[in-house]
Amino acid sequence: MTTSRGHQGAHGTGQIEKQLENQTEAAVQIKGKNKTDEDILAAVNQDPHTELDEIVDP
Repeated sequence: MTTSRGHQGAHGTGQIEKQLENQTEAAVQIKGKNKTDEDILAAVNQDPHTELDEIVDP
């Protein structure tokens, strides 16, 4: 008999990320995007360079 613990171990990180992406796309198709969703996507996709980068050297 298999256990849920063993079943969970069968999923790799990439599989989990792909599943979450698919679920997100399905949710958008069902309910549509709202302003908050669009703001979050815009923030994620923005240039990572900030004013702090201009004063702090890596």
